[in-house]
Amino acid sequence: MPELPEVETVSRTLTLIAAGKTIESVVVTLPRIIQRPQEPEAFAAALAGHTIQKAERRGKFIRIVLDGLVLVSHLRMEGRYGLYDAGEPVAKHTHVRFRFTDGTELRYQDVRQFGTMHLFEPGEEFARPPLAKLGLEPLGEAFTLEALRGLLGKRTTMIKPLLLNQAYIVGLGNIYVDEALHSAGIHPETTADRLKPDQWRKLHASIRSTLERAVEAGGSSIKSYVNGQGDAGRFQHELLVYGRKNEPCPGCGAPIVKTVVGGRGTHFCVSCQPLPSVRRKRAEASSR
Repeated sequence: MPELPEVETVSRTLTLIAAGKTIESVVVTLPRIIQRPQEPEAFAAALAGHTIQKAERRGKFIRIVLDGLVLVSHLRMEGRYGLYDAGEPVAKHTHVRFRFTDGTELRYQDVRQFGTMHLFEPGEEFARPPLAKLGLEPLGEAFTLEALRGLLGKRTTMIKPLLLNQAYIVGLGNIYVDEALHSAGIHPETTADRLKPDQWRKLHASIRSTLERAVEAGGSSIKSYVNGQGDAGRFQHELLVYGRKNEPCPGCGAPIVKTVVGGRGTHFCVSCQPLPSVRRKRAEASSR
């Protein structure tokens, strides 16, 4: 958290509140957030005088595009941006402040302190970490049914961990994988090589539709997520399985189950998302 819909929303909001503003100076109070260049002083000096043009998303990363530089930011667990007047009190856990020439500041807050920032020349960011080895954008034109099946179809790994792997498909996290698999009627422990053509079709459609609806709703505010204007998302009110352990499945009424798949808490309906018979028999045999 945040996942694709939340990062997309933050990126769009950053464009609204910061595009056209020129950086006068930068204040860094938690040096480890700055990953490139490693010296916070060099980071601040490089940004001074540059104007923000827009913010875009790549996977779960935000690309803040300036005139001549690109800042790649990852929010991690609880990072957030907000625009303030320079004279406003600085809240606790504010680690980076971008001071603009118009008397406002873009402030980055991060309670968990896991966020990162990398600075690049334009275009260089795609050839270097952390963006260099990211997979397909699930809302992009290249994310076709054929591409999805060709990428994952022969793998013997369970489908949920595959969908969470950012080297294959970017932006998907725990929330939206659980929701997409439920919508497609696929058990999260089903191995990719056992999915049938109709299941691939449903999965492809459900990934797109789930993410599109979540973006439209401004993302899901499960914990502390808000966009750059302080607004919470609304999609948490539409979640069908995630976070709904023991609640009735909207499709059949059976209680939602929570288990662990690939080290991640996982919500699903045993009735709407049956485990394939061969794998189920093996699981039952191993438990005896």
